[in-house]
Amino acid sequence: MVGLGYYFNNSYALADSDSNSKKQSKTEQAIKKKQKIIKHNLTSYLNSVTEDGTASVSFYNLGAENSSNSKTDQLYQKGDLQVESDAHTVRTAASTYKLYLTAFLMNQKLKGKFSWNTQNTDSFNRMIVNSENDFSEEQINKYGADTISKFVKSQGWYPSVFTEGQAAQTTSYSLQLLLEDLEEGTGAFQNSSDRSKILNLMGKQIYRTGIPTGAQEAKSGTTVQDKVGFLDDTNNDAGIVTLPNGQRYILVIMTNGHNQSNLSGFPRIAEIAKNVQEIVYGDNAGTKMINY
Repeated sequence: MVGLGYYFNNSYALADSDSNSKKQSKTEQAIKKKQKIIKHNLTSYLNSVTEDGTASVSFYNLGAENSSNSKTDQLYQKGDLQVESDAHTVRTAASTYKLYLTAFLMNQKLKGKFSWNTQNTDSFNRMIVNSENDFSEEQINKYGADTISKFVKSQGWYPSVFTEGQAAQTTSYSLQLLLEDLEEGTGAFQNSSDRSKILNLMGKQIYRTGIPTGAQEAKSGTTVQDKVGFLDDTNNDAGIVTLPNGQRYILVIMTNGHNQSNLSGFPRIAEIAKNVQEIVYGDNAGTKMINY
């Protein structure tokens, strides 16, 4: 005969289980609600930024590195907060095209057709850190614009970055996809040493008045690994951002117009970056719906 204690204990266990399930359900509902508010606010803001047709923005959250906060991890689960605006409009790439060239060269290296000799290393470093053009133009002439564009298309990024007789072109969404592969170490970026080298150089690039400035203004201690581009009235910035708490995201901002020249559009990029980060990761993120 089974004692009454068994039934009492089992009832308590069932009650505890039911209580835990309800708590978990409430937590999940609260997280989904917060995600919905964040996406609404970010969509509203980015639509306002791109309304005049002179900007494209792509945002993709990557989740956290080495986080032990389960609620925060669920809220910022990779890809759950992706938002874009005018992200498929074709725009002048300016020197962000060097990210595509980098991917092509890393693919060549995987095939044993490119190596880090002294000259290549120095020239590549200056291409990323100082955005110098000599090395990139040499490589495009060597391999052919059509060959590089075919590779980029094969990766599912953009079909015709390089076209004879015109400036390189892309979309913010295409740059986002490339940065996803770079962050994940997939495709052309499978070599972990090369991937680390590229990201390290992007963290040292000297034009920091765009996304790096905005991200720092939103949260001190935030770091950015990015590649900029500027040509005529085009100012672009594409990067991977890491907050002090380990949360990470990809942000691509492409701009033109507004009487921009040289680097004059980068404060505009900084402002967008700052607002994006505060909307998604700020202290009041997800607390109330806002229409911009």
